[in-house]
Amino acid sequence: MGTYIFNDCGEICVLPQHKSADICLNPYIPDKDCEKTPAWQKTAKYDRKLFGRYGFSSGIEPDNLWPSHDQLDEMIAEELEWNPPLEVMLRNVETKEMEANAKRLAREKLIADNMAKMPKMVADWRKERREAKQKMKEEKARRERLLAEARERFGYALDPRSPKFLEMVSEIDKEEKKKKKLMKRRLKEESVSLPAAIPAESSS
Repeated sequence: MGTYIFNDCGEICVLPQHKSADICLNPYIPDKDCEKTPAWQKTAKYDRKLFGRYGFSSGIEPDNLWPSHDQLDEMIAEELEWNPPLEVMLRNVETKEMEANAKRLAREKLIADNMAKMPKMVADWRKERREAKQKMKEEKARRERLLAEARERFGYALDPRSPKFLEMVSEIDKEEKKKKKLMKRRLKEESVSLPAAIPAESSS
């Protein structure tokens, strides 16, 4: 069968690859119909292994070792995925270069836009800083004015955190809101009465 060789004395010798397996003339061929046979010994992969080792002595038909059409399609698809043709590889490289170039242009545009906005951002920051300083200055002046008024009203200096001082500040805030409301109403009344007075003067 091509699996065994004979020595000068006409005795059958075991091939080197069979010595480790301690197999001679009767190779082990699993019974696929037997329930005790392991599942991995019933696979086509194991059949290929047996045929590769024992040849036709394994009792396996070589025609059955070829992959089916579906298996062949899967093998071709896997081969194309891991080892694509040169044309596909070049196309993939070109696509990656285009994507990288697009990202670079987008980043450059973003930097240019930010640089164009920089003067306005600096101006806005300086404006906010000036306004914050002005607000702090006004708050400090108001605090000093309230402390002076509390000293004048009560005859001694008050702790700005004391309930008496906070109550005085609340009363002053209410009075200021009331004055602003009256002033707003007066301006509104004057703006309404002013157009009515103009035609009366022109008719006289």
